[in-house]
Amino acid sequence: MTGPALDPESGRLVVVGGGLATARVCAAARRKKFAGTITVVGAESHPPYDRPPLSKDVLHGKRDSTPLPFDTDKLRVDLVSSTRAVGLDPVQRTIALDSGTDLPYDGLVIATGADPIRLPGPGPQLTLRTIDDALGLRESLLAGARVVVIGASWIGAEVATAAVAAGCRVTCLELGAEPLSGPLGDEVGRATRPWWDGIDLRTGVRVASVEEGGVLLDDGEIVPADVVVTGIGVRPDLAWLRDSGLDCGTGVRTDTRCRTTLPGVVAIGDVAERWSDRTGSHRILGHWDEAGTAATAAICSLLGLDGPEHDPVPYFWSDQLGHSLQYVGAHGPADEVRVATDDRGALTGATWRRDGLLTAWLGVDSPGDLVRARTSVGGPADAWD
Repeated sequence: MTGPALDPESGRLVVVGGGLATARVCAAARRKKFAGTITVVGAESHPPYDRPPLSKDVLHGKRDSTPLPFDTDKLRVDLVSSTRAVGLDPVQRTIALDSGTDLPYDGLVIATGADPIRLPGPGPQLTLRTIDDALGLRESLLAGARVVVIGASWIGAEVATAAVAAGCRVTCLELGAEPLSGPLGDEVGRATRPWWDGIDLRTGVRVASVEEGGVLLDDGEIVPADVVVTGIGVRPDLAWLRDSGLDCGTGVRTDTRCRTTLPGVVAIGDVAERWSDRTGSHRILGHWDEAGTAATAAICSLLGLDGPEHDPVPYFWSDQLGHSLQYVGAHGPADEVRVATDDRGALTGATWRRDGLLTAWLGVDSPGDLVRARTSVGGPADAWD
């Protein structure tokens, strides 16, 4: 990224987004003594909030909101809610808003996250990305309701967990050969099958469309449903950046200091496709830890300060089907995987390795091993034998 740094006294910082990345980057700006104006543009009516609890505490009725520490008075932030950015002009350094106005910036943080992928068909389908999504879905999880969850990955498994707890009759439809086979591979996914007891788990099936009253499979079968939840992944929110000149792949491409190819513009969170020296590639991490930890690097880049390279060991977690999963690292398709199971054949952990080095670790109900795992990735794998 080239161009003048954001003036720490009179610069105009604009942050587009409404999640953890936005809250953290505003706090980091003030912590780094930025005294200029901060404007946050959020598409939702809510101030920035935390998303992981949506599929856990909110769906299970333990919480109705998931606010983040975000005091607009203390942070001196102008929050523009219920407003979408619809364009970026890097020459004029303005953001076009759906209200019809242009918002000028000296430094811009793109933190618009990602949108759920939806399936074709006229039938109603719910997704889980926002607090309103979570509250609406929770109201639909009535005892005895036929709930079809499409996708047996992280979100699908967590939604299925909440639906079973609510007394619903749950069917889960997965394109892959096993649950979680996409992110973890077939061998690990196969070992999670014992967890799905009481759920009609169907793998290797393709959904053609969502219809009124059910889900149509490509073989012509209709799976009846009162509630359909689609959890097959997300796409970074890039539509408003289409004519900006930004280098975009799957997401907005950045270096390890969150800098994009446009001067004065950084990207963080689920929308960012960050370069990783660890893997030698651009990657979208798409997890809470990444969104929260990139803020300091991003603000230092805008202010022209010496700051940290942002390339941490990836980490994420999931609570599903009575188990807590924690994953550290980044494995590749050619890595050797070693799966640990109990006497029922159910997953108790896994490691991935390449050339004798540990590339990733998966813990199941073993939070005490997390710190050791985070410091072990990249080191000798035989320490976990």
